[in-house]
Amino acid sequence: MNFSLSDVKRVKQTAPLRRLRTWAGRSLMSVAVMVTCSGAGAATAGDFMDDPQVKAFMGEMQKEHGFSQQELQGWLSQAKKQQSILDAISRPAEKTKTWAEYRKIFVTRSRIGKGVDFWQQNREALTRAEETYGVPAEIIVAIIGVETRYGQHMGNYRVMDALSTLAFAYPPRSPFFTKELREFLILTREQQRDPLSLKGSYAGAMGFGQFMPSSYRAYAADFDGDGLIDIWENREDAIGSVANYFVRHGWKKDEPVVVRMRTRSGYDSSVLNDSLKPLHTVASLEEKGYTPINTLPGDEKATAIELEGEHGTEFWMGLTNFYAITRYNHSRLYAMAVYQLSQEILQAKEQADKS
Repeated sequence: MNFSLSDVKRVKQTAPLRRLRTWAGRSLMSVAVMVTCSGAGAATAGDFMDDPQVKAFMGEMQKEHGFSQQELQGWLSQAKKQQSILDAISRPAEKTKTWAEYRKIFVTRSRIGKGVDFWQQNREALTRAEETYGVPAEIIVAIIGVETRYGQHMGNYRVMDALSTLAFAYPPRSPFFTKELREFLILTREQQRDPLSLKGSYAGAMGFGQFMPSSYRAYAADFDGDGLIDIWENREDAIGSVANYFVRHGWKKDEPVVVRMRTRSGYDSSVLNDSLKPLHTVASLEEKGYTPINTLPGDEKATAIELEGEHGTEFWMGLTNFYAITRYNHSRLYAMAVYQLSQEILQAKEQADKS
């Protein structure tokens, strides 16, 4: 939702009003700093200001999205190139880990216990999200647990620094992160936030659920109805946003996620891990030598998964909801960790409720 100063009277909650004033003040302060440093209205060059890519980006933002040259210079002149971000994005750890190693990181006693605490502290919002979107509370809790340990680790990089560094100093992904920087500046205007104040991961992911700016604008939800979307401090918005993301990516209410399967002699190994998207059906995989341990409709879309677990090779049949989790992070290890953590949290919470 877009807000201008003339809209303020229509905002019932006081917190958004305070945020609007803060945002406006900080934005003007950014421009004031720029003018003071230059003495003539031009920004003091930061790490990116002499880059032709930045000048082209600023021109686009002015022409296509109505930003002023002064405010863009005020923000971009203060953006800093961070070598640690370039180092981090160049060494994704998951590619070197087995499922057994990956699982030990995320499905832990501590993360399960904190997940139960988070559920109990946010019971009303989680119940309402499950009723509204059809996404189980345990899945929402597990996503937030995997992403940020329930809000404890949302990232310490300024989003402006992260996205500028990757847009203008990391050629392999420059188009993607330039788009995300554009989306970020638009969303800060829409949500009345100071672009220089917001923090996130080294890749620019934000809040409890670590949304990239484009995902924020497309899927984040004003779940408490206060007129603004805050996924950094507002747990209701964060919970509703995660649930909405899943629904928009094909989550099927009351459907299974993933099922263990048995193999028979001569199974067709060529279909194992061939795609995150379920390209086969349960019936066609059965013909290729795979049988789910639970009965599933033969026409159900499915994919065959092979993982190296702690006790040897594991075979799983991933279904549509498993694919929906991979839309959050394009990794079968990630999706399996979220699912198994969710089941451990659900079991622990049920036990806690009985005691």
